Amino acid sequence: MDFELTEEQKLFKNSVREFVEREIIPIANEIDAKDEIPSELWRKIADMGYFGLRYPEEYGGSAYDVLTFCLFCEEFARGSLAVAFQATMQAFQSTDFIFKYGTEEQKQRWLVPAIRGEKRGAFSVTEPGAGSDLGAMETLATEEGDYYLLNGRKTWVTGGPLADFYVIGAMSDKSKGFDGIDFFVVERGTPGFKIGREIPKFGMKGLKECELMLENCKVPREVALAGFRKGNGAKYLRGILAEIRVVTAALGIGLAQAAFEASLEYSKQRVQFGRPIGKFQVIQHKLANLATELEAARMFTYYSAWILDRKGRESREAIKVASMAKNFACEMAQRAVDEARRIYASYGFSSELPVNRYYRDAGALLLGGGTTEINNNIIARELGL
Repeated sequence: MDFELTEEQKLFKNSVREFVEREIIPIANEIDAKDEIPSELWRKIADMGYFGLRYPEEYGGSAYDVLTFCLFCEEFARGSLAVAFQATMQAFQSTDFIFKYGTEEQKQRWLVPAIRGEKRGAFSVTEPGAGSDLGAMETLATEEGDYYLLNGRKTWVTGGPLADFYVIGAMSDKSKGFDGIDFFVVERGTPGFKIGREIPKFGMKGLKECELMLENCKVPREVALAGFRKGNGAKYLRGILAEIRVVTAALGIGLAQAAFEASLEYSKQRVQFGRPIGKFQVIQHKLANLATELEAARMFTYYSAWILDRKGRESREAIKVASMAKNFACEMAQRAVDEARRIYASYGFSSELPVNRYYRDAGALLLGGGTTEINNNIIARELGL
């Protein structure tokens, strides 16, 4: 079973790393301090074609596979997890359904401008009472002639305050629970649609989260993705969730790599008791364990992406390994940032150093793509338990 990176993938990974080191790392602490991703950086990311990595050339994309996209996510997260989250929202979650299930008109209206960076998108399923349990979703979609009325409330909408369009999950048949979900595109300014409060956060500064309110939000029939089919959205949602989990694993690897590199360099420079702390066995063992876990998580995440590319993201094997990779990589990232903070000791408590930002940002990885506990439930189910 050969899933080694191709030469093209290696070159791509290196080129993304060069971009990150040139354009993101030098301003990452400033983004964190100001709680804002500069519009100039957004334009540079778009100009590099990164928002179109997953889509065909006919729409302005590059048609790369899942594994190559994960390389992009990994390198971006190494520079800034907040920037990486926002970029993946634009390049993946907010545009995936439009590409896979939208009409040609919908693709030209939203996908193509999103790839160019001219329009921003957001993806919204989470509600105050429906996070891990999406079957408890309360937002309803009811037919009314050539329109649908959406009523409900969404929360934790990544990129919501800045978005131009929103891919929103709503119940078309509440009696079916999870299987009653469908998806609609709602544009900013649609009557009955309101952007609510911005949610303050402990970490991930620069990445904006907000609430959305829909009150008799009237959307045309043609913005129901793949047609209004009374619950087919659930099938689409299961597939994208598996890919989101692998992508989140890649983001975790990137953050862990940044924490490891910072710790390794610091251990060579920080002197205590007459020698660099990296000469003490306790520090050596911390770094040796981190290096081992990081490499294991990276290989497993690449393998999981490889499975999605070959067997499809809706296959049972893909669903299982995606949850495994997400849990393994993101839990490893938590240990990596914690060990980095310990190695830095008092300096790790200072907001002047990136290691503090790594520590604050890491918690988001345990939430995106489903919690560890939810993913363990999925793994157990696929094991036949």
